[in-house]
Amino acid sequence: MSQTGPFIRVQSVSAPLKGSFPLDHEGTCKLEMLNYMVCLHKNKQQNSECRLNAKEYFTCRMDNGLMDRDEWKKLGYSEEK
Repeated sequence: MSQTGPFIRVQSVSAPLKGSFPLDHEGTCKLEMLNYMVCLHKNKQQNSECRLNAKEYFTCRMDNGLMDRDEWKKLGYSEEK
């Protein structure tokens, strides 16, 4: 039986590529997140200017078990020269 109207159910939902991860309810990495947000604001939302801040945030999350440890290359960061 097919449904019509505003209550149509979505048939298939795909999971995020990296899976789910816990939110930082205790604010463990809040300073790193705020530094990244300030950098974005100063650079008119150009995230390429704030890659180091984002990497520090990811490092904090990985070090505190808020995200699985992964290779930097897989996260979009190449080896620094």
